[in-house]
Amino acid sequence: MAIDSSSLSEPIPTHPSWFTPKRLLVVFCVINLINYVDRGTIASNGVNGSPRSCTDSGVCSDGSGIQGDFDLTNFRDGVISSAFMVGLLVASPIFASLAKSINPFRLIGVGLSVWTLGVAACGFSVDFWSITICRMLVGVGEASFVSLAAPFIDDNAPIAQKTAWLGIFYMCIPTGTAIGYVYGGVVGTSFGWRYAFFSEAILMLPFAILGFAMKPLQMKGMSNDKQLPKIHSSYFSSSSSQLSRFWEDIKDLLSEKIYVVSVLGFCAYNFVIGAYSYWGPKAGGSIYHMKNADILFGGLTIVGGILGTLGGSVVLDRMNSTIPNAFKLLSTTTFLGAVFCFSAFCFSNLYIFMVLFLIGEILVFATQGPVNFVCLHSVKPSLRPLSMAMATVSIHVFGDVPSSPLVGILQDKVDNWRTSALILTSVFFLASGLWFIGIFMPIVDKYDEYSKQVTIVEQSDVIPLLESKPDDAIPISSLP
Repeated sequence: MAIDSSSLSEPIPTHPSWFTPKRLLVVFCVINLINYVDRGTIASNGVNGSPRSCTDSGVCSDGSGIQGDFDLTNFRDGVISSAFMVGLLVASPIFASLAKSINPFRLIGVGLSVWTLGVAACGFSVDFWSITICRMLVGVGEASFVSLAAPFIDDNAPIAQKTAWLGIFYMCIPTGTAIGYVYGGVVGTSFGWRYAFFSEAILMLPFAILGFAMKPLQMKGMSNDKQLPKIHSSYFSSSSSQLSRFWEDIKDLLSEKIYVVSVLGFCAYNFVIGAYSYWGPKAGGSIYHMKNADILFGGLTIVGGILGTLGGSVVLDRMNSTIPNAFKLLSTTTFLGAVFCFSAFCFSNLYIFMVLFLIGEILVFATQGPVNFVCLHSVKPSLRPLSMAMATVSIHVFGDVPSSPLVGILQDKVDNWRTSALILTSVFFLASGLWFIGIFMPIVDKYDEYSKQVTIVEQSDVIPLLESKPDDAIPISSLP
């Protein structure tokens, strides 16, 4: 692999005094948590609500929440869940490409500002189309963060704990979603679904401000010294060259077979997880007649998410964080998790379901750290933001974007949540099979390869100084 010598010789970035690696991790985890609280909130029964309906005797109900207020079918309700992905998918590659020339820390500030505006606007929506557009805006705002946060964490994590740090970060996905179920159920029921969105916007606002107020960090392998540019004619004149560079980067990314296999498995995995997160409370409430489905599913997801995500990451670090070991862990835990989750829905007893489903969630969430480790280390460092952006685009386009509406259509047809859940869960086996293929592929860790090249360049700069002869020394008398 050819290494750009200019990027190797760039000065090693220093941290501003306030942003120690651990503080950076904490800030990014809180932001990620709020992002996914929003995902859980819009899926909760308290905010999402129930549709209008009429019984055979002619008694009609107005429904509740978003679905009731806007009179949504299950399909349209699923579209709202997926709408923010449109903005996310369009904006993620753009932010990732801009990170090569504009400091990514400032780009995160821009994204969080847009996110805050979009979430607040959701609270003012008046119909299906207005809330759909607002959710798209939320996706645009989140795009910068999902593309750029993981490379920052990978740069700053201790070498022996890289996967564990990524695991802590991605633990916020199930935890935030689960908290969102509970939060949405409590706030939506007590104050109305609009207030749930207003509160989220207030929580995110300080972090949007932080992205502009603090001295920005630099990212390894990137020449991104520039601040946010002013728009002028030269910007538009260079747009064609930027587009050309973007397509070259996409070609480089697609040539990395390890990365492609990892993302394909991630797509199948996310197809199930996305539908679980959206339809889980509603399906559980119907199958097992749960009175507090939001809280129960939220609790199971928090426990399974924390134990699984941290456990999988720590296990990979103990095994030695390599790409082949990551694929072994991904394939095994996903297969076993699929068995337990599938078995859970086969039982009518609520307590048996809870035990089996919790074990299954622990196993399937063990993939979070390892799969993102593969995505970051199977490409050269300068492509990491784009690799995360395109992984995000792919897992949503082929994963949870179609899964929520498709499961909604399936449920409208079969009218049986148990059958729908079993069909959905079987897709986990496909994900396990795809990751199993990765174990046998020839593998090179591009991040480690880059780091070794940097070390060689640094040593070549130091050795001539060590080997200099006494005669070459500058005479003291010549010094001022």
